[in-house]
Amino acid sequence: MTAPRIVTPAVRYRNEVHFFDTDDGTPLTLIRVRGESEPTRGPALLVHGAGMRAEMFRPPGVRSIVDELVADGWDVWMLNWRGSLDLDPLPWTLDDVAGHDIPSAVREVVARTGADSVKIIAHCQGAAASSMAAVAGLIPEVDVVVASGASLHPILPRATKAKLHVLRRVLHHRTAYIDVAWGDGPERGVALLTRNVVRLWHTECRNPGCNMASFALGSGHPALWKHENLTDATHDWLRTEFGKIPFSFYAQLAASDRAGQLVAVNARNGLPRRFADSPPKTDAKFALFAGEESRAFLPKSQKASFDHLERHNPGRNSLHVIPGYRYTDLFIGRNAHADVFPRMLAELER
Repeated sequence: MTAPRIVTPAVRYRNEVHFFDTDDGTPLTLIRVRGESEPTRGPALLVHGAGMRAEMFRPPGVRSIVDELVADGWDVWMLNWRGSLDLDPLPWTLDDVAGHDIPSAVREVVARTGADSVKIIAHCQGAAASSMAAVAGLIPEVDVVVASGASLHPILPRATKAKLHVLRRVLHHRTAYIDVAWGDGPERGVALLTRNVVRLWHTECRNPGCNMASFALGSGHPALWKHENLTDATHDWLRTEFGKIPFSFYAQLAASDRAGQLVAVNARNGLPRRFADSPPKTDAKFALFAGEESRAFLPKSQKASFDHLERHNPGRNSLHVIPGYRYTDLFIGRNAHADVFPRMLAELER
């Protein structure tokens, strides 16, 4: 069967980079993407995943979610939160992102646009943090949260659990971060040993970024995408699109895995200790997305969060489990513009 032809946009984009500080003084950036025409709809805020950056939403050689949003008239804003590889690395937890980065970014977008409401489309730990901020009542301006891959319940493959609870204890005494870019070398010590072991285990391709991303963020060959879903250009581009992920995050994920839901490391700034014990403090609608073959958070993670949300607001939310996809390929896949993005855009208006 012949694969669908990729239709890339002929429009030119203008990027406006806005610098701002969160309420705890952390410098972040927002990229506003302008097309040839002024937007006819309100702001849509894109929130990237762990160890990635805002540009994850614009992979080469495919029609991206940014292309679709601009074409549909949305005012597109891409956030680089404190875990972005475009910013200076620092330890972070989901509490920091949910308690400071997401609310500060939403307020910045509202202040710059004068909009009454904001839609969020988020991936991975950006989706988890956005969900945390929403159910804690910290982003009342947000009326739709499209959360891809993760939200309130981290349910992990067995191999990931082993790495999280056993290997993490060994590594975190020797380094503050897992750096997906270790795969490009040269390295010494823990970095060299980790890189070589990962290469021995991941023989499915020769892209070190692909191998290290599978080690750092899931368990699979590969964990975050299916190779057949990616163009060669996108697969090669991934080599430069992942950076450092701090052990402070992994420690929180381990505690959340034991609790069966996301938990705060330090409940403050309006965050609850546990995020799925109480009714959500928001009127926002949640649209939860998962790849049916995900080897990062398992698809039943999103099902558990959907069930929790529906118990409190029946009929308000939606769950989309996409066959033939894993995790990040929901955004960077060659056919995501046909298989995934129309559902996401429909949820912005549902």
